[in-house]
Amino acid sequence: MQHSATLIDTVFAGKGSRSLLRDGAIALLATGLLTLSAKVQVPFYPVPMTMQSLVVLVIGAAFGWRLGTATVMLYMLQGLAGLPVFAGTPEKGLGLAYMMGPTGGYLLGFVAAAFVTGLLAERGWTRSALGALAAMTIGHAVIFLFGFAWLAALIGAGKAYLGGVAPFYAATLFKTLLGAALLPAAWALVKRARRA
Repeated sequence: MQHSATLIDTVFAGKGSRSLLRDGAIALLATGLLTLSAKVQVPFYPVPMTMQSLVVLVIGAAFGWRLGTATVMLYMLQGLAGLPVFAGTPEKGLGLAYMMGPTGGYLLGFVAAAFVTGLLAERGWTRSALGALAAMTIGHAVIFLFGFAWLAALIGAGKAYLGGVAPFYAATLFKTLLGAALLPAAWALVKRARRA
């Protein structure tokens, strides 16, 4: 399939060549957004939700697979270094000890999902509502696949499903629909701004 420009490349088109410094600054800012999304708990049924998976997928979709994956990996390195960037830190631990805990699979899933969503975005999926819905659905499925597999290895498949998947259906549906609306809207704004 043909490669499409990413949203971030389209925003910066005509503003000089892409550089490691620019990409590094964008990635660092995005890890700040990821940290914020992990810390803010939104009241939701049956459990409160963070917006972290949504931000991961939007980063992948907006940045493409290379910069999106690198950004999420930078976030993981910040957590590995002991910075309190993850949900529940520092209360639930820091660094490798936290990352090897029950949520470790979801964290690995973030990296994989940014990669997959970035690939789909580079094929133009996130420019339409239907394509964005498919990309966000696949991205969330990747996160749950990694999270469930990790948790099942720790506590068994039944408990992993009941504690790590089932309570999050409604929140995941909400975030998937929100992402499917946000991405085409962002493309429309960028196109309008470039025509102005």
